[in-house]
Amino acid sequence: MSQTRPQTPVGVTPPPTPPIPLTELLARTELGLRRIAGPPEAELLWVHTSEMADPYPYLLGGELLLSAGVLLKDPDAYVSRLVEAGAAALGFGVTPVFDTVPGALIEACDRHGLPLVEVPPRTRFTAIARAVWRLMAEARHRELRRVTRAQQALASAAARPDPVPAVLHQLAAQLEGRAVLLSADGEELHAAGRPPAPDVGEGLTRLARVVSTAMRPAPASATDTVRGAHLSAYALGGGQGLVLALALATERRSAGDHTVAGVAVVLLSLLAAPHQGADAAGRSAALVRLLLGAAPEDVAPLLGGTEEWTVVHARRADDGPVDPLTAGALGAALGSALVDAGRGRDAVRVLTPGGERITPQPGWTLGASAPAAITALEAADGQASRALGRAAATRAPLARHRADTGSGLAALVPPDRAEAHARALLAPLTEPLAETLRCWLSLHGSWDRTATALRVHRNTVRQRIARCAVLLDADLDDMDVRTELWFALRTR
Repeated sequence: MSQTRPQTPVGVTPPPTPPIPLTELLARTELGLRRIAGPPEAELLWVHTSEMADPYPYLLGGELLLSAGVLLKDPDAYVSRLVEAGAAALGFGVTPVFDTVPGALIEACDRHGLPLVEVPPRTRFTAIARAVWRLMAEARHRELRRVTRAQQALASAAARPDPVPAVLHQLAAQLEGRAVLLSADGEELHAAGRPPAPDVGEGLTRLARVVSTAMRPAPASATDTVRGAHLSAYALGGGQGLVLALALATERRSAGDHTVAGVAVVLLSLLAAPHQGADAAGRSAALVRLLLGAAPEDVAPLLGGTEEWTVVHARRADDGPVDPLTAGALGAALGSALVDAGRGRDAVRVLTPGGERITPQPGWTLGASAPAAITALEAADGQASRALGRAAATRAPLARHRADTGSGLAALVPPDRAEAHARALLAPLTEPLAETLRCWLSLHGSWDRTATALRVHRNTVRQRIARCAVLLDADLDDMDVRTELWFALRTR
């Protein structure tokens, strides 16, 4: 049994690319690859080519290392270092250095347990790398489709009259394992899936106590392995010192399982909350319905009759990860239980009543929208995102959306004519280019601050702005041009 270890805090994030079995690459007959030593099974995370005598310092682990043996002097030491670096397999190209794979290299790979693949003279290393990337893209597409289906199934289960057991049942089915909702003292509240062996069940209870302990800091999730079963536990947000835990036991672990579990954690954190008052429970129900695609006007009555809302985007000031409990604490500080901690990115979203005053929070960078009706939250979400980018670029703890007051020169142009002009002027630009141009202009043409706001490299900003200049056939150094574009970007 391995020792319990913390995981990355759970969030609804896209799954990583699954590793590629070596057997799938060998099955590509057009490459002519042949395993001649080492175990038949290996999982490839990427491809690397190196002719160094010792590539150890440049390997990350999981590579298919391709080499023609230009500096191969001591096969045993060479293979030993590859295994120590965590390389998944070695692909050896015959010619131009060797006519055949050296026997000493074959023996070393068998001795150290490293798969050795013979690369024929007609096969280029770039063709192998291209084949691996293609297989990885196909595997990621399959995994994304599986995760999407699982998310839809969990969302449908959350809308049933018995949502908690329904979500657990669907989660167990999607992961082909056991799903258990446990209290902080290990009491089994709900369970779904085939009951595990006694020692596996004990392992689940132990992990649940690790993440649901009242002592802080505690990990948001933890994993273990018992008798070949993969165990994991996730903390669910509680109140008044209570923290529940979702525990899972599966026979295998896929790349997207953590993402699927993250969706279940978000839903169960909202659903399994008997400690909530009627008002908080109603607001959580409204959030769940919004997550499931309900019309905003149908959800509005559940939100307590509030007419306007402010969307806040938040990011840790140290750019660190955010777990659901930390995000919930931020929501509480802002006076709201409507918190979205996982959107496949590092920003937390909080929905607060429009009349609440948004104040800077220690350790956070915030961007706030203008107050908006429930039917206009999509636009407010964009405002908050841009405000967060401006706050990060200017290193301010809080930035608010700068609403157009409708006064000044802009008020002299009829809105319909202004919109028509903006559409025609900006038609050549894609949305990413237009957003980059808007951000760059708002930050007075600063490459570094725009890169910080958009979280891209400064060279990417330069390339996008140069592309905008070409597509618009405009001199972006001309203040008159900048003014007209800024007017159009604010009007669109």
